[in-house]
Amino acid sequence: MEVLREAKQLARRYHELTGKPLGVTGEVAEYEAHRILGVELTEARNAGYDATERTSGGTIRHLQIKGRCMLPNCKPGQRIGRIDATKNWDAVLLVLLDENFDATAIYEAPRAEVLEALAEPGSRARNERGALAVSKFKAIGKLRWPRAPLG
Repeated sequence: MEVLREAKQLARRYHELTGKPLGVTGEVAEYEAHRILGVELTEARNAGYDATERTSGGTIRHLQIKGRCMLPNCKPGQRIGRIDATKNWDAVLLVLLDENFDATAIYEAPRAEVLEALAEPGSRARNERGALAVSKFKAIGKLRWPRAPLG
């Protein structure tokens, strides 16, 4: 967790200096999902899913984890990374991060709803690249974890 804290600080500083992302959002999202929800992360470069979770019935669920840093005043229509429909997974977790790379919310959408959304006509980014808009993901998913209001 100490390394993750340092990576968050470095990514924040890099963005402040260059205006560009450092490219650690996915890794931060995975560790935030692990820390907050307790999902078990797989080894690096595992094809199809990033984590597993044991249900109350004892079955193992395979989860893809996607992350998106939502900066203040960001443009609407932000998209999440590619979702590979050909791989073996049961659901997708979307970890939304603030400008400090701290989780603000985690959404979950089951495979059937994700595949249906990816197949909807009209968007090349969605249909060809498997990239859903954050707003679409939130609409088809459910909120699993909200950060407590600051104050």
